[in-house]
Amino acid sequence: MLKRTLGRTNFNVSSVGFGGIPIQRVTKEVAAEMLIEALNQGINFIDTARGYMESEALLGEALQVVGRDNFYLATKSFNRTYDGVLKDLNISLSLLKTDRIDLFQFHNVKSLEDYNNLIADGAALDAIKKAKEDGIVKEIGISSHSLDVLNVAVKTDHFATIQFPYNAVERQAEDLFRIAHERNIGVIVMKPLAGGAIQNGELALRFILENQNVSVVIPGMDCVEQVIENTKPGHDGKGLSEDQRKNLEKEAAELGTQFCRRCGYCAPCSVGIDIPTQFILDSYFTRYNLQEWAQTRYNSQEIKASDCIDCGLCEPRCPYNLPIREMLKKVASHY
Repeated sequence: MLKRTLGRTNFNVSSVGFGGIPIQRVTKEVAAEMLIEALNQGINFIDTARGYMESEALLGEALQVVGRDNFYLATKSFNRTYDGVLKDLNISLSLLKTDRIDLFQFHNVKSLEDYNNLIADGAALDAIKKAKEDGIVKEIGISSHSLDVLNVAVKTDHFATIQFPYNAVERQAEDLFRIAHERNIGVIVMKPLAGGAIQNGELALRFILENQNVSVVIPGMDCVEQVIENTKPGHDGKGLSEDQRKNLEKEAAELGTQFCRRCGYCAPCSVGIDIPTQFILDSYFTRYNLQEWAQTRYNSQEIKASDCIDCGLCEPRCPYNLPIREMLKKVASHY
């Protein structure tokens, strides 16, 4: 597996890592088989999160089989308070059966207000900085679906890595990735298959790895066969042929007519619906075969797709002219 340096962490990580969302639907035996194969294929970076339900527990059991020290281990927390994030950190350590987290990331920082709450004195960032001083956390990162948030974050010294969606459909972060690379901040790419919408995974991954500002891409996997398939682009380093590029661009263009890029320009909703989140959850429901997980997340929202009052204020704001109201009705019908 070809390696890349994860920014200022100086972690020499596999160009293709292990995305930890889909593993929650397999047995612990299959999880162990997958990590054994991941190691065989040269993967040495695992990304999971507190919010991924059984993912940390399954990975922790599997790491007992394959060896925790063979991997750089990254996890995340939604918590923004000092005590809350430390509680999450301790749960992650317990479930992952480890005494350290190589990369602790603040999960899905949605807005500048959310970001400011995170970095405020006595808030979550201070707690994790203290955990880093104590050697429990090695490096600190941030994940988001908001370019506004990460364009602010990369101009600080708070974070060694950023994580953002990037694929043949969602290319809006290319300037952000360039800036991050110039500042020696590692770039972790999530949603490489656009939430499962892109069918040819190999071409999708090859496209991403052509970008030398990307440190590691983390496709989700739920079987040994997917581990083998997803690592192919990381072995030979080949980019796309002209024909492959045309095919991928054609597929991206077709998806682009009814595909949420999660830019957030539709906000604010008149009744408070987090519109991009509805479509993210729906992709887990319809594409990742994570209906139970998506249902739980959907139900936990105070305001959800079914609360749309059909006012239409969101649609003129969408730079992609999506029929957001109809799309929300479709999401609501799944639950």
